[in-house]
Amino acid sequence: MDQGTERDVPPGRGTGSGAVRGGPVTGRVPLAVVVVDREGSVSHWSRGARRLFALPKEEAIGRPAPDLLPVSGVLPETGDIGDHGSWTPHDGLGPDLESSLGGRLSYPAAGRARLTVAGDDRVDVLWWAYPLVGPGPERLLFLAADAEALGRDHAGGDPDEEAGAATVERIAPGFALHTDFPGADELARRLPEILPSMSVGESARIVAQVLELGYPVLEFSQNDRVPVTPDWGVARRAERRARRERAARALAAGEPVPDDLRDEAEDLEYAAVRERLEFLNEVSGRIGTSLDLSRTIVEVSKAVVPRFTDVAGTYLREQIVAGEGFPDGVPDTTTMWHRVALEHTDEPGRWDDVVPVGEAMPFPAHTPFFQCMTSGEPVLVPRITEEMGHAIASQFEKRDIRPLITGRSMLLVPLKARNVVLGFMILLRHPERPVFNDMDRVTGAELAARAGLVLDNARMYTYQENVAETLQDSMLPHIPARMAGCDIATRYLPGTLLGRVGGDWFDAVKLPGARTALVVGDVMGHGLNSAAMMGQLRTAVQTMAGLDLPPAQLLRNLDDLAQRLGDSYLATCLYAVYDPVAGELHLANAGHIPPVLVRAADGSSELIDLPTGAPIGVGGVPFEAVRVPVAPGDRLVMCTDGLVEVRGEDIGIGLATLCESAAHPAASMDDACDTIIRALGSRGGRKDDVALLMARLAGIDDEAVAAWRLARDPAEVGRARAAVREQIHDWGLPHLADTAELLVSEVVTNAVRHARARPVDLRLVRADTLLCEVDDDDHDLPALRGAGPDDETGRGLRVVSALAREWGASRGRTGKTVWFELTLPRRRR
Repeated sequence: MDQGTERDVPPGRGTGSGAVRGGPVTGRVPLAVVVVDREGSVSHWSRGARRLFALPKEEAIGRPAPDLLPVSGVLPETGDIGDHGSWTPHDGLGPDLESSLGGRLSYPAAGRARLTVAGDDRVDVLWWAYPLVGPGPERLLFLAADAEALGRDHAGGDPDEEAGAATVERIAPGFALHTDFPGADELARRLPEILPSMSVGESARIVAQVLELGYPVLEFSQNDRVPVTPDWGVARRAERRARRERAARALAAGEPVPDDLRDEAEDLEYAAVRERLEFLNEVSGRIGTSLDLSRTIVEVSKAVVPRFTDVAGTYLREQIVAGEGFPDGVPDTTTMWHRVALEHTDEPGRWDDVVPVGEAMPFPAHTPFFQCMTSGEPVLVPRITEEMGHAIASQFEKRDIRPLITGRSMLLVPLKARNVVLGFMILLRHPERPVFNDMDRVTGAELAARAGLVLDNARMYTYQENVAETLQDSMLPHIPARMAGCDIATRYLPGTLLGRVGGDWFDAVKLPGARTALVVGDVMGHGLNSAAMMGQLRTAVQTMAGLDLPPAQLLRNLDDLAQRLGDSYLATCLYAVYDPVAGELHLANAGHIPPVLVRAADGSSELIDLPTGAPIGVGGVPFEAVRVPVAPGDRLVMCTDGLVEVRGEDIGIGLATLCESAAHPAASMDDACDTIIRALGSRGGRKDDVALLMARLAGIDDEAVAAWRLARDPAEVGRARAAVREQIHDWGLPHLADTAELLVSEVVTNAVRHARARPVDLRLVRADTLLCEVDDDDHDLPALRGAGPDDETGRGLRVVSALAREWGASRGRTGKTVWFELTLPRRRR
């Protein structure tokens, strides 16, 4: 709650003398409100304090109070406000008041001080201070006002400087029993307005202490005292609207219409209907300008303020805000409602701390809110009484919202779509404005129906967008940046904002022999169906790559699978296998654009000449594969046609640009990908999805590879153990020798035992991991199995599974390969 008005309102309105003898005249004063905690630091700094002391809240909170507040006798006699100025005591306290007891405030004090603010004139400040006792963290409540402004107002705006100065000197802060004034209950009721946001219990405790210690007053003489209440200002209504409202109140109450309002009354019904139709038409034009849920919510809230209401709070089911579905049926007391928007015409920030946007809460039964969301019908409360205000405030455990709602008219309207309550709006009008009536109820219901439809459209779009993005993310693999002998970087760009899901994909699959399969594909079309087809094909490629099928055979099998799935979709695919030991690429193409190879030796780039082949799904077309030698440091660039193809332009231009941008030097693989995207994306006209995969072919040195051929003799197992131990020591990895020797012994033993005619091959590869591979001519893959206490076999693979980083087995043309990996220590940079 802001304790100082942000409007240019005369600060001393109604501060004339004779307040005690006359009616309950109240001094409406812009107040600065500060709370000091038990550590002596500022814990609350209102907007009024910011304006009076010229110090932002961010710089005041947590600062020692003596550095900021000009409280004579309660805090040190002089203070320094840093770069913002300083203060000195002026004329002490009001009559018959003592400010301190042993340097610590024990009862209320008031005083006056001169405040000097950097860049501004000196300000004469009146202040009141209350000691607070209780379980809360508050220690001191401090109120302050600009005495000079009050003096000018009390003097009636007399421009004469001497008269003005004399008037200021006659004003002093003081305390009095609030029961000394007419309207004492009203004064007490308004006290919570000067308190910071806190619970009902804390607010009541502090108000009771303030009333007991003395109500803050302005003393113009020993006999004239005016009680002080905060000045928020009152919004002015246009005179022509006031006449219509007077006539409307008379008609609604069944009273005779005064003669001077008879013309307005005769035309009132027609004007009211026309005005509401114009309002609903205007609202319909302002909401639903986009399918963004958050923007739509703000549009709905702003459309009704201030023309229809002064405060509009919008609540939606928590699942709607999260873009999720929710169960059918009527909401109950466990349903969480998310406060998504709050628009009002009150002072800026007055609602922010009390009912912040973003909070989620349930609503208890037997409240008008619960009635609205369960019945799906508007609920009208002509005027919120103090009793109802207290009941509503009790739902907000940590904040007292009574000053914000008591005395106001309230209309609750449900936001529905397809007879389902998505949320509701709380509409409040200021006390001086006519209360909501039955016509307003009808208007609010129509407004809510239109807003509910727009919100439901945005909700459904948000929900489908989340589903699509989740599907796309789940189908696009998370490829590691480093695989055996190569570094990889990828990019995926959706074609349009309304079609974020497509059939483009990329992948990298680990193969036996430290090889890597690199894949890029594109299912023709867009949307969920294309994405689903893409997921099926990508899964099939991963499975067949794990079987170590040659590239041409893999595409042949993939085409057969597409035929069985149906003839509705076609897809292109480029499949490449990189062997870092042999320094070779083995590629096959199914209707895809060719890849680019950037040579590390001279920085040149070229399109790899591949047989084009037919797209996957055509059927009956053979696929051919080629082998391309590569050197360490060469880069392979694979992408889908969405990157190089622009409508109305020859695709050769895009391929030439791809070659040129791929050869551009870059500090990293990610930078190289970004360079390609920028070069080809700047042409404009791109409508298709883009998948880009770049691999830096680092290779594996011959010195990092060791191989042995073993006869089908159990005695060869011992030779294999010795050879592996010696090689690992030569590579400087003695800590891996025992583990590697044990696992090699198990795997070689199985291979020698099951080999049929061909010798067993053993190979060690030192790359990012220590890889061991054993080949034999038996096609039966080993499997983990349980071993009983008396069994002599069945434990070897369990040992491998327990000690190896990874392990596996795959079939080849001539037999099978069993492999395992051990983690290498990190290299020192």
